[in-house]
Amino acid sequence: MSFSNPEPEQIRALLKRVRHIALVGYSPNPGRPSHNIGRMMQRYGFRITPVRPGIAEGLGEKAYPDLAAIPDPAGIDLVDVFRAPAHVAGIIDDCLRLGYKAIWLQDGVIDEAAAERAVAGGMTVIMDRCILRDYTRLVAAA
Repeated sequence: MSFSNPEPEQIRALLKRVRHIALVGYSPNPGRPSHNIGRMMQRYGFRITPVRPGIAEGLGEKAYPDLAAIPDPAGIDLVDVFRAPAHVAGIIDDCLRLGYKAIWLQDGVIDEAAAERAVAGGMTVIMDRCILRDYTRLVAAA
């Protein structure tokens, strides 16, 4: 069995429901995609919680070293991942343990086995897609 992303209508519905995103792999460097995409999603009205060890804040929000450090995981609607594929399995393990319901793996972030495990655990998974591009195409332009 191989993983496949939800249909565009399901992705649109998810993006319309989401208001608060934990951005795993956030970079304070304005030249990095995680910084720019996080900033643009803020402009669209999303609250972004940066997740990166060693920083206190990012994009005007308190940052956390990992998902487990976020005090109210139930307040996070979606975990958006900007990490190398080698880190995905551990991030999904954390999401399942902490009760997160949806995860977005950005362009190039691919781990089919971990994605299938997340789906089996009840999570919605979007893999190898850009959240900003999909939001712009499926929601903002609609």
